[in-house]
Amino acid sequence: MIKPREKAPELEIQLVNDTTWKLSDQSPKNFTLILFYRGKHCPVCKSQLEELQKKVSKFTERGVNIIAISSDTETVAKATHDEWEIANIPLGYGLSIDEARQWGLFISEGIKDEPELFTEPGLFLLTPDQTVYWESLQSMPFGRPSFNDVLGGIDYILKADYPARGEA
Repeated sequence: MIKPREKAPELEIQLVNDTTWKLSDQSPKNFTLILFYRGKHCPVCKSQLEELQKKVSKFTERGVNIIAISSDTETVAKATHDEWEIANIPLGYGLSIDEARQWGLFISEGIKDEPELFTEPGLFLLTPDQTVYWESLQSMPFGRPSFNDVLGGIDYILKADYPARGEA
């Protein structure tokens, strides 16, 4: 598990628009928000990402770059991007299970129509120097933080110069 105030692992991921996203190349004003999602098979993920789509401008206004990443294949991720209402969210795919474990994500074995192995949800807020500021990990598809709560937290953090917590 990565603790707050620790450097996040380097992450280089392919995007559905045929470009490569690299964590160390990010230069947000305040934060990078990485949303790890389970994949196209997950209706809760669809709802979450479509909710994020509605709030992209609110994150941008606060100096936050966003990306959503899964372990789905390129074909599945491109279908996700085409079928879900998420046009303004950079969508990464092909996260390896080993990389997911470096981030402390929970891994599940597929049942029914799910992939053989996939990541459970995780949200990371990183400072511009790729230090973990805030993380929220789930072992189930349920109980994810609401984006209104995340935005409210960011507002407080920026106003109060609140430090990262959970490092001890």
